[in-house]
Amino acid sequence: MAADFNWAVGGEAGDGIDSTGKIFAQALSRAGRHVFTSKDFASRIRGGYTAYKVRTSVDKVQSVVDRLDVLIALTPRTIEENLDELHEGSVIIYDGERTTMQDVEIPDEMIGIDVPLKRLAEEAGGAIMRNVVALGAACEVAEFPIENLDSALEKRFADKGQKLVDNNKEAARAGRSYVADEFDHEFDYDLETTDEDYVLLNGDEAIGMGAIAAGCRFYAGYPITPATDVMTYLTGRIERYGGHVVQAEDELSAINMALGAARGGARSMTATSGPGIDLMTETFGLIATSETPLVICNVMRSGPSTGMPTKQEQGDLNQMLYGGHGEVPRFVLAPTTIAECFWKTVEAFNLAEKYQLPVYLTADLSMAVTEQTFTPDTFDMDEVEVDRGFVVDEATIDDHMSESGGFQPHEITDDGISPRAFPGTADGAHMSTGLEHDEQGRRTEDTEMRVEQVDKRNRKVETAREREDWSPREFGDADADTLVVTWGSNEGALAEAVDLLEDEGQAVRILSVPYIFPRPDLSEDVEAAETVIVVECNERGQFADLVEHDVLARVDRINKYNGVRFKADELANDIKETLAEGVEA
Repeated sequence: MAADFNWAVGGEAGDGIDSTGKIFAQALSRAGRHVFTSKDFASRIRGGYTAYKVRTSVDKVQSVVDRLDVLIALTPRTIEENLDELHEGSVIIYDGERTTMQDVEIPDEMIGIDVPLKRLAEEAGGAIMRNVVALGAACEVAEFPIENLDSALEKRFADKGQKLVDNNKEAARAGRSYVADEFDHEFDYDLETTDEDYVLLNGDEAIGMGAIAAGCRFYAGYPITPATDVMTYLTGRIERYGGHVVQAEDELSAINMALGAARGGARSMTATSGPGIDLMTETFGLIATSETPLVICNVMRSGPSTGMPTKQEQGDLNQMLYGGHGEVPRFVLAPTTIAECFWKTVEAFNLAEKYQLPVYLTADLSMAVTEQTFTPDTFDMDEVEVDRGFVVDEATIDDHMSESGGFQPHEITDDGISPRAFPGTADGAHMSTGLEHDEQGRRTEDTEMRVEQVDKRNRKVETAREREDWSPREFGDADADTLVVTWGSNEGALAEAVDLLEDEGQAVRILSVPYIFPRPDLSEDVEAAETVIVVECNERGQFADLVEHDVLARVDRINKYNGVRFKADELANDIKETLAEGVEA
C-alpha cells in the first residue's frame, strides 16, 4: 500500500467540521495529491459527535485505514473516539484555553499541540475562524505549503468578499506561526506536492454530473439524507442546459412529477433514500406498466424506518429487486466507485429509454458523501453516448398504427420493445394507463391481451440480457483459489485489502459487481474457486443470497451492519479469519 498521511478534525455537529475538512481536502488535491475522505456525523443540526477524515498520498488511495497521524480535536470526545487509530508520534492539535479542553490528557506516546485557536482567530478577525487557525497549525506540523491552503480558502470564501478571504488567510498563518514559534519539535511528516491536476468530488456529485452529461433535463426530489447532494449539485447547473430542478413537497410528488416529465419526452430523474423508495413504490409500478423510461436514484442508509440516517448500509437490495405489488420488470444498477457513479448514471438513462423501463441507480451513504480525487479525463464528455431508444417520427410512425389508424405505444414486438413517440409527433397521439391495456393503450380485461402485454414487458429484460454487457469488474490474482465477490462501495477497500494480502503471500481474486438485475452469471467463477466469500454491508447477506440462488452453491459471508464502512486493513483481516475458519472446519 502507498505511503500516506491521515488527518482528521472532530467536534460537535454545528462546529463547522464538514467545511473545515473539505477546505483541507481541496488544498491537498490542488497540491497534486490524491485524496480520499470519510465522514462520521450525527443525525442532528447541533450536538453529537462529528468528524471528517482525510487520507492523502501522491499515489492513488481508495479506502480509509485504522490510522491517524494528525488530529484536530475540538472536544475531549474527539480524542476518545479516535484513540484506537492514534499511534506513537501522532499529533493532537487542541485549544487548551477552552474550558472543556483544559483538563485534556494527551497519551505519553503522542504529541499534544496546545494552540489558542479561538484567541488567534479573534485577533485575525473573528472567533468563527478558529478551525482555519487549526488548519494553519496542521500545515506546519505536516510541512505542507500554506499557499495551497490559500487557494482552497479563496474558493470557499471568494463570493463573500476579499476581506473575509484575507482574514482567513491571516488566521491560517497565525496557526502556522504559533506552532513554529512555540514548539521545538521535529515532526515526522513532510507532505510532498506535485504538478498533477485533480478533480475532487463525491458520489452524489458524480451522479448529478452524469445526469447532466446524459441529457437529463428534469429533476424532482425531496431533501433526504444522504441523497440531497444530488439535487444540490444539479441546482444552478442543469438550468444552463435548459433543464429544471423542482423541490417537491414529498417523495410521492417528486416521483410523479418526474414521471410526468418523462411522459413529456424529457430525460427525467428523481433521487431519494430508503424511506423515500417506500413511498415511491406505487408509482414505480405505474412507470413499468406505462412503459415510461425513468431513473430513480436510491442512496442507501441504515434502516429500517428512520434507522440511522447518517450511517452506512446496503440493506435496500431486496427492496429494489422485489418492491411493488405484482410483477414489475426493472433494472438495478449499483456503481462500485465514485467515478462509476458518473458512468453508470449515463448508462441508466440509456437503459431506461432503450427498454422503456424504470431503472434503479443505487449508491450507498459511504460512496455518496466520500470525496475522492480523479484526473479530469476520468469524466471525458466526448466518451458519453446518448441512446434514446426506439423513437418514431413522422417518417416511420405509419409502420406502427393499428387497423383503426391509432398509434400503438404498447405494440407487441419480438424483443418486447414498443415504438415511442414524443409529444407533438404527427399521428402519435396516444394514452397510457396503469390499468392493463391493449397495444394502443386502451383499458382492457381481455385475458389473451393481458398475457401478451405481461410477456411483452418481461421480454424486454431478456432482450437486455442478450444485448448488453453485464460483466463484473475483476482484479487481484485471476488464478487464486479464493474468490471474493462484492458490490457497491466496498470495492476500494477490497482493492487495497488485496494488496495487503498479497504482501503476506495470500492470493485473492476479486469480482466487483455493478449490475444487480440483470446480473452476471458467476457459476463458472464460483465453480473454479475453492473458497467463495461475499462481502457486503447488511446483516442478512442479501447479495450472497442471490449468488447462492444463481450458482446453487453455498458461499461464505463477511457482513458489516454497524453503520460504518469497511476499511482495507479490516477487510484483509476478515478474509484471513474466514479462510482460517474454513481450514479448521
